[in-house]
Amino acid sequence: MATSKNGGEWTGDSRFFIVNYQTGGILDLMRFVQSGNSDKFLHYSDGVTGVPRGGGHPDHRWVIFVSIIVRKIIAIFGKPMEWFGYLLEFILNLLSLNGNFFGLFYNILHGNVVMPQRGSEMFISAIGHLDGRIDLYKSETLTKEIGEPDFWQKNIQLGIGHRVLMDLCMMASKLAYENAKVVQNVVNIHWKMHFVDFYNCWNDFEKEMSTQVFILCDKPKDANLIVISFRGTEPFDADDWITDFDYSWYEIPKLGKVHMGFLEALGLGSRAKASTFHEQLFMNNQKFTKLENDATIAPSESSESSTMFSDSDAHSVSDQSPESDRPTDTGSKKFKLDMPERTAYYVVRSKLKRLLNEHKNAKFVVTGHSLGGALAILFPTILVLHEEMNVMERLLGIYTYGQPRVGNRQLGRFMEAHLEHPVPKYFRVVYSNDLVPRLPYDNKTFLFKHFGICKYYNSLYVEQNVDEEPNRNYFGLRFLIPLYLNAGWELIRSFTMGHIYGAEYEECWESVVLRVLGLFLPGISAHSPVDYVNSVRLGTERSTQMSSF
Repeated sequence: MATSKNGGEWTGDSRFFIVNYQTGGILDLMRFVQSGNSDKFLHYSDGVTGVPRGGGHPDHRWVIFVSIIVRKIIAIFGKPMEWFGYLLEFILNLLSLNGNFFGLFYNILHGNVVMPQRGSEMFISAIGHLDGRIDLYKSETLTKEIGEPDFWQKNIQLGIGHRVLMDLCMMASKLAYENAKVVQNVVNIHWKMHFVDFYNCWNDFEKEMSTQVFILCDKPKDANLIVISFRGTEPFDADDWITDFDYSWYEIPKLGKVHMGFLEALGLGSRAKASTFHEQLFMNNQKFTKLENDATIAPSESSESSTMFSDSDAHSVSDQSPESDRPTDTGSKKFKLDMPERTAYYVVRSKLKRLLNEHKNAKFVVTGHSLGGALAILFPTILVLHEEMNVMERLLGIYTYGQPRVGNRQLGRFMEAHLEHPVPKYFRVVYSNDLVPRLPYDNKTFLFKHFGICKYYNSLYVEQNVDEEPNRNYFGLRFLIPLYLNAGWELIRSFTMGHIYGAEYEECWESVVLRVLGLFLPGISAHSPVDYVNSVRLGTERSTQMSSF
């Protein structure tokens, strides 16, 4: 076991680099900017090169400074953000359940106010209020085509141009922000598909069950399509935003450097002890694989320090019955994994393998918006690392929306070898000036790089296939004026969408308010699911270069 610079441990040949915003004050930060003294903020293993220490390049120190100061500011406002979000969602649901302002006033006068119940099938998230669209784009076409024998061949030929599949993935990514009962209701009743399960999983960065993912099939028996959707960055969750602005990485041998916060969100290690990444990725996988074919997965409710795997899916929405009502099998095989709680990666992997075994003709799609997009691409990445090639052979595609960067160029090359042959399977959708796909910073210090096919939409919803979205690091001064002009145009456009494209595209007052905020923070308003749904449904192709305005 070797020791890292400034403390910490790691196992084997793996390397890591941690930018810790909590271990120093403002004076320490000023000294770091001036002299490159990184003792307070940077923790890294031996052999890591390019660390801006002791006179490192000022540009490198500036990037780290921005990361640290932004995360410190977000952390300061973390609790107020949470309280504000809680109150805002309550008010939005109170208004919607009572017919908005006038209806609420009328119900107050008559003593008939409907109070929102958080976690109920009527309680909608802030994201859901931004974009209230529920129905799929040409859902009848999708349902019919999925059942056709040549559906997969047609999809391969059309690629990402298969707009109804893109729309299903975007709508599933948006739906992942809702609670389990809302998800189940929409999938079963509105989409006429089969809801499988909703999971709350352990996030080792946030130290709580804060990674959410749900699974659906196109039908309960003989399914042709399985969709896995990860929840993204919640607008009032400070830890989610801190993860997006985090530049820490962990290097997986033969794979490349991977964003540490996203690995933690999948439950695959903890920066508090870097050796846990090796344990989760390799040692626990070996234990898990030995019994995975004979045992189903469920965490033990009686253990706080380990995860038990048995024949029921406890803590999922399908298993919220009393303890005595749950199916048990005292003869089922069980084993412990050294993890604080159950992890999204292992739970979803096990459920997916059982579904693929049950539905012999099914293929699967993984999707997510924002942080959920990062988890959506990392999930199959770890499947490849674990040589789950029988599972990967049935991967139809990965569709991400507003996804941040997840690793370095080596990681990209490794995955492109598995996802581009015989046809591309990974599609990354980016709308205009969305800030999140420009994170983490892409420079010589951090080496974070996007990969896969980027489907870029400008603010006129004109699409292009590009290697990288324009203004890849967002902070360039020459893009500053176009950013704000574009935000002004998007605000004006919000008042005309319903008139031009129909009632389905009319923007609600919540979305208009976000557009106003976009005049001050353009990249945040451009991250809204509203524009991603519009891009998929209204997008028109253009082969020549076009600005985002």
